[in-house]
Amino acid sequence: MIGILITVFVVAFLILFSGNSFRPKYYRLLAIFPLILFLYFGYFMMNLQEESSLLLHYKWIPSLGINLDFKLDGLSMLFSLLITGIGTLIYFYASDYLKNAHYLNRFYCYLTLFMGSMLGLVLSDNLMTVFMFWELTSITSFFLIGFNNEEESSRKSAMTAFAITGLGGFLLLAGFLLIANITGSFSIQELMSSREILQNNSMYILILIFIFGGAFTKSAQFPFHFWLPGAMAAPTPVSAYLHSATMVKAGIYILARFSPILSDGYIWNNTLMIVGGITMIYGAFHSIFRTDLKEILAYSTVSALGIIVFLLGIGTDYALYAAVTFILVHALYKATLFLTAGIIDHAVHTRDITKLTGLGKYMPVVAIAAFIAALSSAGVPLTFGFISKDLIYESTLNFPQWGVYLTIFAVTTNVLLAGSGFLAGVKPFLGEPIQKPSRLHKPSVFLWLPVVILSLLTLIFGIFPFLADDGILNHAFTSIAVRETELYLKLWHGFNTVLILSIFTIIFGLFLFVFNRYLRTPLQNVLKLEPVSPQSLTESFGEFFKKFAFNYTRLMHNGYLRNYLIVIILFITGLVGYRLITTVPLQLITEDLSGFSIYELTFFIIILVSIFYTLKTTSRLTAIASLGVIGYCLCLIFVFYGAPDLAMTQFAIDTLTVVLFVLVLFKLPGFLPFRNKKIIFRDAVISLSFGTLIMLITLQSLVYPASKEISHFYAENAYILAKGKNVVNVILVDFRGFDTLIESVVLSIAALGVYGILKYRGINEEAD
Repeated sequence: MIGILITVFVVAFLILFSGNSFRPKYYRLLAIFPLILFLYFGYFMMNLQEESSLLLHYKWIPSLGINLDFKLDGLSMLFSLLITGIGTLIYFYASDYLKNAHYLNRFYCYLTLFMGSMLGLVLSDNLMTVFMFWELTSITSFFLIGFNNEEESSRKSAMTAFAITGLGGFLLLAGFLLIANITGSFSIQELMSSREILQNNSMYILILIFIFGGAFTKSAQFPFHFWLPGAMAAPTPVSAYLHSATMVKAGIYILARFSPILSDGYIWNNTLMIVGGITMIYGAFHSIFRTDLKEILAYSTVSALGIIVFLLGIGTDYALYAAVTFILVHALYKATLFLTAGIIDHAVHTRDITKLTGLGKYMPVVAIAAFIAALSSAGVPLTFGFISKDLIYESTLNFPQWGVYLTIFAVTTNVLLAGSGFLAGVKPFLGEPIQKPSRLHKPSVFLWLPVVILSLLTLIFGIFPFLADDGILNHAFTSIAVRETELYLKLWHGFNTVLILSIFTIIFGLFLFVFNRYLRTPLQNVLKLEPVSPQSLTESFGEFFKKFAFNYTRLMHNGYLRNYLIVIILFITGLVGYRLITTVPLQLITEDLSGFSIYELTFFIIILVSIFYTLKTTSRLTAIASLGVIGYCLCLIFVFYGAPDLAMTQFAIDTLTVVLFVLVLFKLPGFLPFRNKKIIFRDAVISLSFGTLIMLITLQSLVYPASKEISHFYAENAYILAKGKNVVNVILVDFRGFDTLIESVVLSIAALGVYGILKYRGINEEAD
């Protein structure tokens, strides 16, 4: 399994480094790669008939419990087949749709990286690897959504999607860390037996908040939904892939995977029902009033994701079976409609449904495929959507509490989705064409074949539902419910309430479709609420934060080093001084202090004289020399108190510092004496305050007994663990090697910065 993921990422970077060495038509061959992966997972699907799951374990960081564990069960198999199967069609479709695009190698690299990230996410059985691949999906989707980076709308959409999903990733990580801290394990397989431990813990509610935050942002649940319609600025193949079968269902996958672990039958379930219910109504309502094909599909996708979350919240056998079925149903018909929208846009260069009619005469194959997808969206018999819709109604009707109200919500949502499905899949192909046939670009086989395949699967699974049921959906249900079920998909449920509701849904969906142009007027009233919509509120907060950041930066980061030092010193003085005065009983006199020796007093006087010269001199070189004298005197004081190795280290540092100061200051303009008495007084007060604080800390360190545990540890283990006899060197290089490394990196970066400034100045002087 890990070999498959490594191969995907290697192929992605090989595509990137290929540059423009391939002609656009050769990129069609790349569809073979996801097809091979699809067949690979299809082979393992046959093994699920004998075993419930396949678990693979690879050690990574075993000391922390972080390993590359992968689990292939019904749920991960369902998503893996969607990712690779629809991915194959997207590769095939994009090879013609984007044949004139620049940087086609980058696009396919991003697409392949995204596919590998999604596979890693759904296959991982370790919390940290799940998070790692989760973040990779956010990063790669950012590049895909913003692929047309010359357009401002694409850049803005990519940034919005990345910001929202990035926030969710942070919350998800916090939830995972809390779970691991409570259970002592990062393994999802082991967490299955820790359900009671988590639910009885005082941090359970906080865990739910974090997990919900991650899942809801990724799967565009209200109020985080607005990034998904905005992401329609992406190329159509990206929209079809990310927003029908993969990225937006990553959050759904997390909720489904953790349902058997975190579901308590009350907080978990009710939250999912409420959020999912609001999202599905909100998205469906907006989808019926939009006129852009991709906007219609985007809002209907938001609604569909809400339906799945709603069903996971209900949590009964019918609901969970309906959820896994609808995941597949939605992926098939929504990918078909997205690809159809791309074909239409490619042919007539518009997606406005008020301007699209009569295209069925010129692309009948695409029209038939779109009709089938629209019928599946409405739940018409003999389509896969009909079976899924029946399961949804069975779930709500059989719910022990509020069954009637939940059914009303479900029916209302499906009526609206049926109407929007007809608008997207039927409206553009009926009537007389507005444009002349000569202006139409008929789709090639690379564009219409993926649409036909997806629509045929919608029909095949609708007429023969056992093909999807026995092969994968039953196992996906078992993975979520952790129990077997006697439920199965069937074409005919008899004459019952569910059938009546289905007929009602289709009829009123057709009504919304036929009279849609008369119903758009209410949208104008809805648009009045735009200032208080989640998107507007989020953007307003973003603008406020930008203004705050600008003002803060102008105040605190104004480019003057002296101001930075003042802020740092004042903060340390205030914080440490307050803590020292309020919590430490100050003791300034002690009998343990030894008296001054003559040489100590001599060097102390030299330090005072050097400080005086540093402050009063008008020469930079004199100031640097005085500072060097202070440093060397401190080195000698270290020698007096028995630390010659530390003195030698300090001596080398002081020497290097003096040399660097001389080299840098030599390039600066002439010295300007500063005579502002107010600023001099301010600096004197700050200096005295900070010096007094250091004096008090030093005196208290001499008064209070020192703990020798750390010193003894280093002394006892320096040679045993690090094979070094010089304890100080061992501490710097081994025990605290990362500190030393980071300090070296900081110094190197600072040196490069100084060199760059000097070099830039030199270039300007030569230009002058």
